[in-house]
Amino acid sequence: MSITKEKKTQLISEYQRSDDDTGSPEVQIAVLSHRIENLTAHLKTHGKDHASRRGLLMLVSRRRRLLDYLNQTDPERYREIIGRLGLRK
Repeated sequence: MSITKEKKTQLISEYQRSDDDTGSPEVQIAVLSHRIENLTAHLKTHGKDHASRRGLLMLVSRRRRLLDYLNQTDPERYREIIGRLGLRK
């Protein structure tokens, strides 16, 4: 359910905006999306794991807030990250 260090560094290098960028909204959204995918797969097999379901809802809410922030500040970057991650239409 957790993300490995190698996978996290791969996601950071894929979505970073500059060489020393590790905390931009794009990077945070990508890491959260990976964690959400892992938790969703876990909950498909462990349906009664309510603690993990709560954690999943918190991750989804955090990603939603970051996406809203990005949409307000720079709609073009928002559309780009949505397209790269395949989150919407």
